[in-house]
Formats: sequence, C-alpha cells, structure tokens
Amino acid sequence: MTSTFPFEVAAAKTTANPARQFAIVAHAGKLEDYHDLFEDFGFVGSGASWREHLETIVEEFQPELLDHLEFDETGDTFLAYADTPDTVRAFLACVQPYFGDLAKLEKYFQQTDPEDFFQ
Repeated sequence: MTSTFPFEVAAAKTTANPARQFAIVAHAGKLEDYHDLFEDFGFVGSGASWREHLETIVEEFQPELLDHLEFDETGDTFLAYADTPDTVRAFLACVQPYFGDLAKLEKYFQQTDPEDFFQ
C-alpha cells in the first residue's frame, strides 16, 4: 500500500452523514518538523493552516473534489471527511506531491506568498 504520510485515513466513527464516510487526519501539532517548516515560511502550522494550504492545492488542481470533502479541523489537527474511497485516493494523489515529505513541502512554500494566507 502507498504511504499516506503525513495523513492517516480511517473509516469515520459515525457514518450517519453520507458525506462523512472516511476521515483524513494529520496531527499537525505532533509533526514537529512540519510545524517548524510552516513557521519558517511565516505560517502558523495549525490544523486551520494545513486546511488553508491543502484546500488551495485541491482548488487549483481538482476543484470538483471540494464537493466531496468536508473540513472540520480543530486546534493542531487537520481533519477532512470524504464521501467515498475514490475521494480519499483523489485527495491524497492531489496533495501528496506537496505534503508527502518536507523537501516537497518546502518547495511548495517557496512558491507561496504568506500574504495570500490567513494562517
């Protein structure tokens, strides 16, 4: 199986909401090297900061995917719910080229303007 790092994927604890079948989580506060890199480029590194960058990437490359994701980050945790396994795979395929390791994330941050982001 392909690595999902820094994300963890699991079936949602409750599936009462059809849009929340799978949870995609990144414990940003526990990923110290990632957090430091966010700060090095003027970003907070919180769950909301991760969401802002991930949502921007998805919006740029696969905007239709946003119709199948529901974001619910809190504190230092990024959380997105997906409605199908295909949505999970598409999300990871879209963001892993940027968030898959620190060197890729640094290259992405070098192309961003902190003024374009709130977090």
